[in-house]
Amino acid sequence: MHYFCAIDIGGTYIKYALLGENEKTYQHSKVKTPKNINNNIMKQVKQIINYCSSNKKIKGIGVSTAGIVDREKGKVIYAGPTIQNYSGTDIKKELFNCYNVPVFVENDVKAALLGELWKGSVGFDKDNVFCLTIGTGIGGAYFNNELIDGDNLQANSIGYMLYDKKSKTNYEMRASTSALSSIIKKKYGDNTDIKDVFAYAKNGNVDCNLIIKNWSEEIAKGISNIILLLDPSYIIIGGGVSAQGDFLLKHIKDKIGAFLPRGFWKTEITIAKLANDAAIYGAVSPFFVKSI
Repeated sequence: MHYFCAIDIGGTYIKYALLGENEKTYQHSKVKTPKNINNNIMKQVKQIINYCSSNKKIKGIGVSTAGIVDREKGKVIYAGPTIQNYSGTDIKKELFNCYNVPVFVENDVKAALLGELWKGSVGFDKDNVFCLTIGTGIGGAYFNNELIDGDNLQANSIGYMLYDKKSKTNYEMRASTSALSSIIKKKYGDNTDIKDVFAYAKNGNVDCNLIIKNWSEEIAKGISNIILLLDPSYIIIGGGVSAQGDFLLKHIKDKIGAFLPRGFWKTEITIAKLANDAAIYGAVSPFFVKSI
């Protein structure tokens, strides 16, 4: 059996897996994203591929990555502060030259959306679908018959919107899991993390519930703007925190109506079925779904 190597490069972890021709996953794991000095991220990616291909035949490589990606060139054309020294990284060229197999490179949020459309909660028969991933930063992707990139490949860069002049913060600075972690650290120190706060909130802790409610309100502000601008049929919420499922979704939904005119909210909002693995599937989806 042939296999396809899926790599998901994020600001905190590089996740990876092999997908067989039977569409099952193998060797699913992750490593910490190294500081990108002397092209360390690509060196780490090659180590992963070498490990995955040590006793299996790799037929193609799919890479999901943070940053704005030129899909045709397979190149990162812009990367924010989450990953330094990353803009200009020519992923497709470097991996093709090394392994001589087809290489597909996509922005991580677009890959997550492709993964959900292929294996998740919506399906490619649906149009007008927006994906919002909440992680170290916040990213967006929009599918309406095809992925919508914008003339300069910068469409749906929603993490940078909603800039507040007074606090000098944008949307992702207030609504990402990084922002939530900072709030938790200020209140509880280093011994309490996001999973702890959600667990305490679910058990009725008033302070933890308030933290989640206030943070969910920041998320809701961005979602309401997406609804006003695009009126999508679906908004899928992905990223690691999506593992909190219906508990998180209820907190967000409770806040959205306050930011919309009465009767405007008709979009179905759902949690990514594949959770934090959506981009893994999306990275290799073009090898399986020929209509992409």
